[in-house]
Amino acid sequence: MTLMLHNSLTREKQPFVPMDAARVTLYVCGPTVYNYAHIGNYRPAVAFDVLFRLLRRIYGADHVVYARNITDIEDKIITRALEEGVAIEAITGTYADAYHDDLTALNVLAPTIEPWATGHLADMVAMISALIERGHAYVTQSGVWFETASMADYGKLSGRRLDDNEAGARVEVREEKRNASDFALWKFAKPDEPEDAVFESPWGRGRPGWHIECSAMAQKHLGETIDIHGGGIDLQFPHHENEIAQSECAHGAPLANYWLHNGFLDMAGEKMSKSLGNVVLLKDLRETWPGEVIRFALLSGHYRAPLDWTEDLLSQAKTTLDRLYGALRRVWAEEGAEPRETGVFEALEDDLNTPKALAELARLASEANTAADRQDIEAMAEARANLIDAGALLGLLQSEPSAWEQRGNADENARIDALVKARETARANRDFAEADRIRDQLAGEGIDIMDGPGGSTWRRV
Repeated sequence: MTLMLHNSLTREKQPFVPMDAARVTLYVCGPTVYNYAHIGNYRPAVAFDVLFRLLRRIYGADHVVYARNITDIEDKIITRALEEGVAIEAITGTYADAYHDDLTALNVLAPTIEPWATGHLADMVAMISALIERGHAYVTQSGVWFETASMADYGKLSGRRLDDNEAGARVEVREEKRNASDFALWKFAKPDEPEDAVFESPWGRGRPGWHIECSAMAQKHLGETIDIHGGGIDLQFPHHENEIAQSECAHGAPLANYWLHNGFLDMAGEKMSKSLGNVVLLKDLRETWPGEVIRFALLSGHYRAPLDWTEDLLSQAKTTLDRLYGALRRVWAEEGAEPRETGVFEALEDDLNTPKALAELARLASEANTAADRQDIEAMAEARANLIDAGALLGLLQSEPSAWEQRGNADENARIDALVKARETARANRDFAEADRIRDQLAGEGIDIMDGPGGSTWRRV
C-alpha cells in the first residue's frame, strides 16, 4: 500500500510522493513559549510525531528532515516578561524547557531541527526585502505590511476570499493598511517596549510579524518548497494562509506540496483554548496520569477529527494500556524473532488512521496471549517482536512491562518488593496465614501479586 495523506490544499486524500526520497521534508509549527502549554497544544506534536515515525520507517531515519520551530518573538511573550519584571529570555527559556519536559513524558521524538525565531532574523529581513522589491509589501508609519491583493490566489488554502476578511479577532485593522486582510511583516517598536524585544532592520527598529518567522525558518532549513507542512486546524487561517502568501510571493515556488491539519480537542463540546478558560495543562495531567496514557488518549481519535477530552477517555486509555502491557509481560522472556509488518503499519499508511492502528495493536496483544496460553515459544517470540515493533510506530509499549506495571517512586517499590519477598518466605515456611495477610494488605493498596514458576511478581491495578 502507498502512504495516503489528506491534503488540506486540494481537500482530498492523495498518495504521498516526496520530491526527493533521499530527503523527505516536514515542517510543523511549534509553540509560542510564554506560558505552560495545554493538552490541546500537544495534539499536533503527538500526531505529527507518528507521521515522523512512519516516514522514517518508509524512507529510512537518515532520509527524513523534520523541523519544528520555537516562537520566541511575540507580543504575548513581551507582555509576560513585563508582568514578571524579567528578561525575555527568562520567559522563553522557562517555558521552552517545560514544553520539552512534557514532550519527553509523551514519548515524542526530538525533531531533526528545532529553529528558534531569534536565530533567524537575517532570514526574515531577507524575505521581507524580497517581498518589497517584488511589489508585494509596503512600508507605513507602524511597520511593513504584506498586500494580500497583490497575490491572485490568496486564500487558496482556507478557501477564504479577500472580501471575507472583514474586521475580526484574527484580522488586525488599521487605517494605514491598504486592505483589511493585509498583515504585518515587521512591526516598528513602541516607545515603552523593552530593549531585548527590539531588533534592527533596514526599515526601522522593531520585530518581525508572527507569520514571517515560520516562512523564513522553513526556507532556511528545508528549502523553498517542502514536502509536508503540518499544524493545528486553528493555524490554517490566517497563519498558514499567510505563510503561503509570503513564501510563494518571495521566491515564486510553492511553499509545501502537502498540508496536514489536526482537529481541535473539545471540552464539553467547546474548543479548548486559553481565551475560553477551559484549558487543561499537561503538567497538571501528569500529576495523575502517566505520559503514555495521555499519548494513547490523544491517538484514540483520528487526527483530523475533533476529540472530546474527558476523564473517561483517560481511564479507557489506562485500562487498554494495562491490557497491552499485560500481554507483553506474558511473552517478554522470549526473544530472537524478527517482527513482521502488521496491520498497524497499514492503518497508519491510510492517512494516519490511529484508531484502526490501536485496534490492530489490541489484536496483536490477543495473539500474544494466545501464544502464552499455549506456551508456544516460537509464537511467543514472534508476538513479542510484533508488539514492540508496532508499538514503536505509535510511540507506545516502549517500556519493560515491569516498569509499566510497577511504576512509582523507588522507595515505595522497594517496600512492596520486600513485602512480596516476605510473603514468598511465609509460603515456603507454610505460614499461610501470614502469606494471606500480606496479600490482602497489598490488595488493599491496589497491588496484585502474580505467582509463577519463577517466583512472585506484582503490578499496580
